[in-house]
Amino acid sequence: MNDQRQPELKLSYGGGWQHFVLYTEPGMGAAMSGLNGTVSVERDSRYTQEWLRRLVPCEPNPLHTLLVGNDTIPKLFHPCVYTDPESPSAVGGSGCVCYQTFYDPEYGLPVVADHYRTVSGNIETWTRTTYAPYALREEDSFASFIIDGGDLFWLRTRAGILSLLPESRSGYGIGYGGGGPTQLASYIQQLLDTDGQNTTAQSGWGNADKQILDWARDPANKNLTQELTLQDLRRIQRS
Repeated sequence: MNDQRQPELKLSYGGGWQHFVLYTEPGMGAAMSGLNGTVSVERDSRYTQEWLRRLVPCEPNPLHTLLVGNDTIPKLFHPCVYTDPESPSAVGGSGCVCYQTFYDPEYGLPVVADHYRTVSGNIETWTRTTYAPYALREEDSFASFIIDGGDLFWLRTRAGILSLLPESRSGYGIGYGGGGPTQLASYIQQLLDTDGQNTTAQSGWGNADKQILDWARDPANKNLTQELTLQDLRRIQRS
């Protein structure tokens, strides 16, 4: 906003509140989160399936519109070809380019699913876009850190709840040199330094131990799928 103040929305969910900061530039037609990182989920893994099973279909709301471009907002209201073959998003009777909206009941965050299906049906993909939480809830406690195929990251709570890794707008990565692995190493270091108590998204680079940083940059981990407890992470730190 022009006065550099950002409105803060509070999203209710099962056990408390999750802060969400809205950033807008009316003159540029821009509206987006000013705090939470955006995550695209394409990988079909056991973890994504676990997450998808808990998503609840819902009508589009203002938070969903922040996850798509301005030109796409009207498409959020068009039904899928499976629901209505005459939908504006239907292509040639059986193809589809629709967008479906959901919410995550655990963290109250919006999810937009981008559906692409060719007329023949030989290609069909779903890409889910959402915001990562900024931290676990106060009543949650860290149990494990999950790398899902080397390009998607989760946390699991002691209650067994799966959460996307809390993320600011900078993003994480593993298996190469650069900012993504450095950011990930800093987050892991934060977990180690606080015995898993501080799960807040990293907003800076931090100072990860060399062993953690080398592991995050190791090309051998590029396609890694692994669930690591705090004890496992400490073994990496000591290696």
